[in-house]
Amino acid sequence: MRTEMEMVGARQLGRQEPTPYATGADFCRIFEDDLNRLYLLSFLLTGDRSLAEKCLVSGLDDSAKGNSVFKEWARSWARRTIIQKAIRMIRPRSSGNRTSSSTFNRGAARATTEPAEIANIVELPAFERFVFVMSVLERQSDMECSLLLDCTRSEVIAARTRALQQIGRSAALRRNPEEGSSDEPELQNDPGADRLHAVLSPAASAW
Repeated sequence: MRTEMEMVGARQLGRQEPTPYATGADFCRIFEDDLNRLYLLSFLLTGDRSLAEKCLVSGLDDSAKGNSVFKEWARSWARRTIIQKAIRMIRPRSSGNRTSSSTFNRGAARATTEPAEIANIVELPAFERFVFVMSVLERQSDMECSLLLDCTRSEVIAARTRALQQIGRSAALRRNPEEGSSDEPELQNDPGADRLHAVLSPAASAW
């Protein structure tokens, strides 16, 4: 025969409401469901497929340990974790001006086999690449970007401008290699800009 204490305990368990916080199992499901998108985010940030895999695994490990995050925020938290991991791995720093052509060439060499929309981003210098992905694709505020990247808002704004200019030049050069010396087009005015956002932007493609 069950004791009175056991009966009371059973009634309490029956009335217990599910926790509003995401569990490790919730984050594992998110990473499984959004694996391709999270990997793409990792790759665009790190610019390297091997590092992207390490960033993704490390992000899953940290998220699965459990955090006091509401379930409805869990997906955003997973993406933020990937960004933080990538920042720790790459440690992008602002140079205060345009980076050297050697930096561009190293990025370009890694991006030669990628689709144009991705290659245009991967070949950016590290700091400009992080700022572009975080502020343009992930739509984080300049203030949030500056806090995560440990820089000023003006450095974020300047880096985004340089990134847009370089992406515009790269897109124009891929369309017509003979126009490589033309004036610098900006991404906003580039015919490929809408396609870029449709492929990569979270707002346009449920990224």
